[in-house]
Amino acid sequence: MKIISLFSVVRGYNVAVIVLAQYLSAIFILAPQNIPALSIVLDWRVFILVLASALSIASGYIINNFYDSQKDLINRPNKSMLDRLVSQKTKLYVYFTLNALVALISVFLSWRVLLFFSAYIFLIWFYSHKLKKYPIIGNITAALLAVLPFFAILIYLFKKDHFRHFEIQHVEIIFAHATFLYILILVREMIKDLENIKGDLLADYRTIPVLYGEKVSKTIISVLTILTVVPVYLLIEVYDVGYMDIYFYGCFILLLFFLVTLWPSAERKDFLKLHNLLKFLIVAGVFCIVLIDPKVLIHGRQLVETQLTQ
Repeated sequence: MKIISLFSVVRGYNVAVIVLAQYLSAIFILAPQNIPALSIVLDWRVFILVLASALSIASGYIINNFYDSQKDLINRPNKSMLDRLVSQKTKLYVYFTLNALVALISVFLSWRVLLFFSAYIFLIWFYSHKLKKYPIIGNITAALLAVLPFFAILIYLFKKDHFRHFEIQHVEIIFAHATFLYILILVREMIKDLENIKGDLLADYRTIPVLYGEKVSKTIISVLTILTVVPVYLLIEVYDVGYMDIYFYGCFILLLFFLVTLWPSAERKDFLKLHNLLKFLIVAGVFCIVLIDPKVLIHGRQLVETQLTQ
């Protein structure tokens, strides 16, 4: 039960999805077209970057859980009781152990990678300890922390020997994808504030719903949701994202439903449904990355089978 509890604290399912998202993003979005997909999958440096990201994110969930233990008793009583099977002291031990492992494996790549993850770990701690209690800056930082690990992969792939293969349009596509994901995560963070307003009030978290009310919060969420049209339009009409435009058309329909449902929502269960809808869009987006170029999977399978027969 303690193992299950620790898995719940580090949100292992989220970490697994992020690992998959990093590899798929590296293959289909971030890497220049001249780099074979299999070389990215088998690259030990990419593996270390993904592993360091996963461990730092897991440690971030632990320290966030540590500071939010009282608030979660109100907002998520069932999950909180499961998480409390592991003591606060044990959580801190695991937190520092994971961070030490991140530092240790980062050294194998370069001091720049070590510096990146050190700054990332510090930013997660600072957000959990201070920033998340403040309106706007807390939401912006939370969304930024969710996107930053992908830039670790981009920094590695954007080495000097690959630089000449990056085209301006490729960089623009990466930026459009990142903007869409960032806005979607930012909206999700603000929905979580509406969902957790009771616990935030008692824990003295000065979120937007607590300070300015639900109406202002819903207005900001609506504006941000409408802004997703800009990167979606660019990705569908201007840039070539293969069959992934099917996903973006689906997102457009579901986000319209999201906006229609948002304003009548008043209870925690209503906001939880909206939260789960956004989570579905984000996770579905991870798996739909392969639609950018499905032939990569077919060719990759053929290449592996050829190597095995040899």
